[in-house]
Amino acid sequence: MNELQIDRHDGGIVIATINRPARMNAIDRNLIASFEALFDRLDADREARVLILTGAGRAFCAGADLKSDFVESAGPEESLASQLRLARLMERIANLRQPVIAAVNGAAAGGGFAFTLAADIRIAGRSAHFSIANARLGLSAGECGISWLLPRLIGLSRAFELMLTGRKFDAEEAERIGYVVRTVADDVLLDTALETARLIAANAPFGVAMTKDVVRRNLETASMQAAIALEARTQLLCGGSGDFREAVSAFLEKRPPDFTRSG
Repeated sequence: MNELQIDRHDGGIVIATINRPARMNAIDRNLIASFEALFDRLDADREARVLILTGAGRAFCAGADLKSDFVESAGPEESLASQLRLARLMERIANLRQPVIAAVNGAAAGGGFAFTLAADIRIAGRSAHFSIANARLGLSAGECGISWLLPRLIGLSRAFELMLTGRKFDAEEAERIGYVVRTVADDVLLDTALETARLIAANAPFGVAMTKDVVRRNLETASMQAAIALEARTQLLCGGSGDFREAVSAFLEKRPPDFTRSG
């Protein structure tokens, strides 16, 4: 069985389904390796426009597989290497050229929660529930970039409350606090994610990639002035692209743009 099932749809949409349903899609070394290989391919794939990440069965991803070799180690050095290897997957999601949509079904806990947090857009099925339970296990709730990104997304006080209590929160609460953009019935979750992916894929590829890049970079920018400087330089790059020329031509000719021919 492939631990990460990859399907391609028209328009450059890629769906990656975590495929360990008997273990609630928990993370082991093989799954990490499968993600690393996927991201390597996406980095080189100019046709791939959007990535949707979801889970098979009744869970999105329940975190680290406590029965796997991922959590068994010879000592702190190996444990640290394993932790950093997983965390780098979240960095790669953030740095992919392609926008990433998490279509969350069932449990998203620990490292599984981190996957959803690293995504650019989150859509939840009504079965979705989330938790960062490390503090309840004698561990720090800060892992895989959670302590850096979650306060920026939902605010410091809410992030502290969720991380310090380790409590579960459901899809309805996730939407209310702005963690997910939409909650839908489970049976239309993937269709909803595909609808959003198609809207993104219909836009100019370079403009989409640069939009993701500038927003991610400006999360780390210390001032509005610096953010505007990066925006201005990015806009100049986009303005010199074939995508922009095709968009202008299409507007003047009163036709839809065809970015496949813009180069």
